[in-house]
Amino acid sequence: MTAEPAPALLELPTEHGVLRYRESGDGPPLVLLHGSGPGVTGWRNFGANLPAFAPHYRTFVLEFPGFGVSDDFGAVHPMQSAVTAVGAFLDGLGLDRVRVVGNSMGGFVATDYALSAPERVDRLVTVGGIGTPIFSTQPGEGIVRLSEFVENPTRAALIAWLRSMVYDQALVTDEMIEDRWQQATDPATLENSRRMYGAAALARMAQAARSADTTPAWAELRRLDLPTLVTWGRDDRVSPVDMALLPMRTLPRGEVHIFPNCGHWVMIEQKAAWEATVLAFLGR
Repeated sequence: MTAEPAPALLELPTEHGVLRYRESGDGPPLVLLHGSGPGVTGWRNFGANLPAFAPHYRTFVLEFPGFGVSDDFGAVHPMQSAVTAVGAFLDGLGLDRVRVVGNSMGGFVATDYALSAPERVDRLVTVGGIGTPIFSTQPGEGIVRLSEFVENPTRAALIAWLRSMVYDQALVTDEMIEDRWQQATDPATLENSRRMYGAAALARMAQAARSADTTPAWAELRRLDLPTLVTWGRDDRVSPVDMALLPMRTLPRGEVHIFPNCGHWVMIEQKAAWEATVLAFLGR
């Protein structure tokens, strides 16, 4: 899905392990954080968007630990590793204050990091990765398909998950399936996915959501007092669009843009419209 050749994969040693990333462009720093799922990488999520951002920003595509590119940090849950990785990445490169774009899991990670270190984040953009379902069932169809794959990793299960990610089914090509299959079935990467989306992991998430001792993440959004753009695909079957309602109401400086005829991968399915919207927001 990426027309431009990939920039070199660079390495940043940290106390937790080696982080790998790609960099392009000049200007204020912009960090792109990828989502989760079988065979995901930062480059597969954002590679095609880099030419739009690089003329305006020094743009970084960070690879999260445990997804087969950066080292596995070994945390109990990959989300913990990812938040740790963001702080280690900014510290390691001497980036004091950045703009952040996070897709799906990357959006939740970016939000958590911005809440913990608001002085480090200038502006935040999420892509289907913030809030909680209000009207829709939880977990969403895409998460169910993902759990089915990690419990029984077959090609048919992988294809079913990929098809749940997009509105335009033509985007799921044989090449995409093959690329994803090779990485998704790597034993270490598959185990990382099971820690997030195996049946036991989903049961723990559901139990935590029902616990009176747990403050839901969405309840903290009122503290996120920085310009925030929430973007979503209207036809998202992974994170249903009603998840955007609570952020829309509670984010002090938040705004929402919903793209029609679009699933979970907004930056891919509505590439030009999404890039124009995000660039306008970041440069405002």
